[in-house]
Amino acid sequence: MVQSFGESFWDERYSGSEAVWSGQPNPQLVSEISGMPPGRALDVGCGEGADSMWLARQGWQVTAVDFSNVALRRARQHSSSQAFPGSIAWEHRNLLQWTPPASSFDLVTAQFIHLPSEDREPLFLRLATSVARGGSLLIVGHSAADIQAGARRPQGDGLYFSAIDIAASLPQDMWRICVAEARPRGGLDADGHSITIHDEVLRAVRLA
Repeated sequence: MVQSFGESFWDERYSGSEAVWSGQPNPQLVSEISGMPPGRALDVGCGEGADSMWLARQGWQVTAVDFSNVALRRARQHSSSQAFPGSIAWEHRNLLQWTPPASSFDLVTAQFIHLPSEDREPLFLRLATSVARGGSLLIVGHSAADIQAGARRPQGDGLYFSAIDIAASLPQDMWRICVAEARPRGGLDADGHSITIHDEVLRAVRLA
């Protein structure tokens, strides 16, 4: 475990500004999940709650979990004045240790969770076990190539992964891989200039 990526790290980061993220849902979540029949969703590393609120607007029953109580308090405030066809339960969890209930969710989404590999890989496997039969696992991350492109990205050994590697870690007889690619989209470099960045996108459906 790398201590700097624990609860105190994230509380400090969220306390440093009024809003860390844009308030908009992540684009690959919208691209992959739009039109999917709503059910039970687990949003892991929910932050300030934009993805969870988008899912609840689509009718999903969302369990939203994060390291940071500061982020969760902000998410609750943002959602308190809104009415959703679905619902959101905000939960504080240590993602380095927490095991979600097995086979319980129709969608498990983890967007841009960049932990050291020794923490991230076991977490992703625990998340996979929480997907119900017929449910979807959606994992999205920054591409390591974004650093060379000039994007502002976390620095550190082992923080990046490829969608293909995540797909290879799932048992072939239990999963159907729907998407495993580095998907381009527009972004900005550190000076505000337009560049092309890539999201590593893995979406898989559990068969058994």
